[in-house]
Amino acid sequence: MTQTLMNMIDKEYTKHPFYGSPRLTAYLNREGYVVNIKRVKRLMRKMGLVAIYPKPSLSQPNRAHRIYPYLLSGVEIKTPNFVWSTDITYVRLKTGFMYLVAIIDWYSRYVISWALSNTLEAHFCVEALKDSLKLGKPVIFNTDQGSQFTSDSFTEVLSKNGIQISMDGKGRALDNIFVERLWRSVKYEDIYIKQYETVDHLYAGLTTYFKFYNRERLHQSLGYKTPFEIHFSQN
Repeated sequence: MTQTLMNMIDKEYTKHPFYGSPRLTAYLNREGYVVNIKRVKRLMRKMGLVAIYPKPSLSQPNRAHRIYPYLLSGVEIKTPNFVWSTDITYVRLKTGFMYLVAIIDWYSRYVISWALSNTLEAHFCVEALKDSLKLGKPVIFNTDQGSQFTSDSFTEVLSKNGIQISMDGKGRALDNIFVERLWRSVKYEDIYIKQYETVDHLYAGLTTYFKFYNRERLHQSLGYKTPFEIHFSQN
């Protein structure tokens, strides 16, 4: 029952990212599930969804960590590898769930790297970051203020590689819009259709999907070209 509710919350939140716990509670009740708002809030916390901003926020702040300023106000992005960003999302399995992190180039929409974890510890975000830097590096790396991204283990990798660190201000819901669009594509074009049963199946399926997303999926915003074509045409 709990897993069913979490999956339904995930799908409805992905569809309507401005929904908070009251609307999600009403949605579940209309679907025939008798739950109260306290339970929905508990499930949202478990999933990492917090109805503070008009988007799901899996990465929660740590007040002991340094917060970097937002560097992208008025900045025009004209080339690949100028701005990369990252985010985390909940991914459901038939009998459980995982967390997915991805790093994306803002200009080309190319998914540089990704990783899975069964916890929200910073390690899998650092792993994805290190993997991404094997393919190049951006001028600016933008994140939200989540503890995974403000952690020393994450920011030190960026600093040691001479990358400028930019962090979204509170309430800046559109700062990570490209990753949010990626999550919607991943879930509606793969996760919700495939209904993965195990972590191994999920990993294999996402490997195939991200290859498709980067090299075959035509993006209207890219003039019906692929992220791979845009990303590597100017490198």
